[in-house]
Amino acid sequence: MTFIDVTRPLGAKTRLFPGDPAPWIEIVTNTSQGAPARTSMLHIPSHAGTHVDAPSHLPGGKGGVESLPLAALIGPALVVDAAGSTVRASEMRALPPSCERILIRGEATLWPEAARALVERGVLLVGTDALSVDPIGSADMPAHRVLLEAGVVLLENLDLSTAPPGAYDLIALPLLVPGADGAPARVVLRPR
Repeated sequence: MTFIDVTRPLGAKTRLFPGDPAPWIEIVTNTSQGAPARTSMLHIPSHAGTHVDAPSHLPGGKGGVESLPLAALIGPALVVDAAGSTVRASEMRALPPSCERILIRGEATLWPEAARALVERGVLLVGTDALSVDPIGSADMPAHRVLLEAGVVLLENLDLSTAPPGAYDLIALPLLVPGADGAPARVVLRPR
């Protein structure tokens, strides 16, 4: 089986949302200092690197990462190229009707109308290789609001550079941190 890892690594060079601290590892015990094993503490913002957004990411949203359905995070997906810097509703309406998981290449964000078109189609998950489905600096985060309120899982900051447009099987497993508003995820695609 061929898998394509579309996860951005976590570390000092991780591409981050402006203002988020960089992930880092703190060594707690070390074999070079006589400990029987090396252990470390991970310091990771909940929205660092490739990550999911939980409903509690926005005011009034109910449910942390534990509330995200596995059925949305695993299954057939379609990788599509964005025609511009912001995806329009017409682009989303033109997709094949059976797509429940859409991954958008091209560092594009979504117009709220495009987010509504995806909700109307019954999409379970929307992913992007951009830092966010909304433009950076968007105070009201309209695409987030439309999608999260409809129960659509958001998967952001993917690395789709090695995944050409087409059909795949998606496996996106976020860290299970009950109550968290988001969590880093390991995401792989298998060409169909």
